Amino acid sequence: MTVKKIIIDKDNSGRRLDNYLISIYSSVPKSKIYSIIRKGEVRVNSSRVKPSYKLVYNDNIRIPPNLNTSSAMVKSIKTDLVNKHTQDILFVDNNFIIINKKSGIAVHGGSKNNIGLIDIFREKFGKNIDLCHRLDKNTSGCLVFGKNKKAVKFFNNALKNNEIKKIYMAVIKGNLSKDITVDKPIYKNIPSRKKNSTSRFTKIKSLKDTTLVDIEIFTGRTHQIRIHAAIINHPIIFDNKYGDKYFNKNINVVTKKNIALHSKSISFMSPTSKPISIKCSPPNEFNNLIKGLE
Repeated sequence: MTVKKIIIDKDNSGRRLDNYLISIYSSVPKSKIYSIIRKGEVRVNSSRVKPSYKLVYNDNIRIPPNLNTSSAMVKSIKTDLVNKHTQDILFVDNNFIIINKKSGIAVHGGSKNNIGLIDIFREKFGKNIDLCHRLDKNTSGCLVFGKNKKAVKFFNNALKNNEIKKIYMAVIKGNLSKDITVDKPIYKNIPSRKKNSTSRFTKIKSLKDTTLVDIEIFTGRTHQIRIHAAIINHPIIFDNKYGDKYFNKNINVVTKKNIALHSKSISFMSPTSKPISIKCSPPNEFNNLIKGLE
């Protein structure tokens, strides 16, 4: 096996290194990609860089011998799996595909989840499909794919400039007596890497020992809504990481106990300055949960 060199073209200029490698080595677990970057096995212009490094036109990326398509897992995707996850397409144009994501499937494959949504959509729509953003495995709702690199770059720039409006709905523990905006820096794993993050919780209605809320996010940090909900002592119910496990255990409803979080709508301007505004309905288990708590 020999070292591979990749020269970055204009289409991929501006992309994060980690996202770029995840897209071209879609069958390699994300954990493997991050590991080789952090160990310095991936070099850009002969230098070590962070996963968040922004690629520049003509950058020379060194790919280690242990990362190639022959050593990657070969993914066999059954037709019924493709059909299952591509039946809820809400919007398609020349640049984007927007779907109502089902809960229970990760957007990227990994060591535990060999097949992710990105693999399924590339199987159906071609290898140029890429994710514009992410949703957690058990979160349902609006998810945007780019049909080409320029569309993904356009969407990512819009995210940075707060030009994309994303609203979620959730059932949270306790009674939220008034609307609240949470402006608290958060971190996922490393306390020293806190990032500014803002979420607005708007009460829809009171339920039994819980509250149905809309949540608008103004930044897109990992697990932002879940962490902010926990910070204000109103964790999302059935959240196994940040939630109240004792409280969740005592919720008596006849429905699948997925995290009660759904990406309700997304709005942004297309590259052609055409407004795109998509709403998507929550899954049956979410609606059944609300009915059971009324």
